[in-house]
Amino acid sequence: MNIQRAQEIADSPIMEHVEYNGVRIYIQHVDEQNETARIYPLNQPEQEMEVPVRTLSEPDSQVAMEIEEIACRVQSEG
Repeated sequence: MNIQRAQEIADSPIMEHVEYNGVRIYIQHVDEQNETARIYPLNQPEQEMEVPVRTLSEPDSQVAMEIEEIACRVQSEG
């Protein structure tokens, strides 16, 4: 994930599906200068940690990107 997207998610009132090492997390704060985020697992809010933003992922957006890529390939082949 990039810094800008992490900041958008942290600022948004909508709970996005974000994961760290395969675990759903909540982004509390993004430190743009250090490129880190303060997060906690949704099922363990007391377990806060600071992690590199690049280690966070949005599984739903990855699937959507793969589907779009396949659709473009199919259109260009047709």
